[in-house]
Amino acid sequence: MNEHYDTYAVAIIIVFGAMIIGGLMAGAVAFGARDAFFFALGAATAAWLSGYAVFFDRPRTFMICIAVSIAMAIGATIVLAF
Repeated sequence: MNEHYDTYAVAIIIVFGAMIIGGLMAGAVAFGARDAFFFALGAATAAWLSGYAVFFDRPRTFMICIAVSIAMAIGATIVLAF
């Protein structure tokens, strides 16, 4: 097992919070879908918090945050699709 959890935490914060879900937020703004933007914002916040859960070695909190992030990202995608 790797002892450098901070590297993984920073990677999670940057990749999920900034790049992937940020693109979903930009799409929601471009199409004027307010609900999709707020879903994407919630997904980004949950993904951002999951990085801190890794940093503080909280695996259950990490899984809950990732599950919430995935559910909200799917919700934003559904709102954008319809």
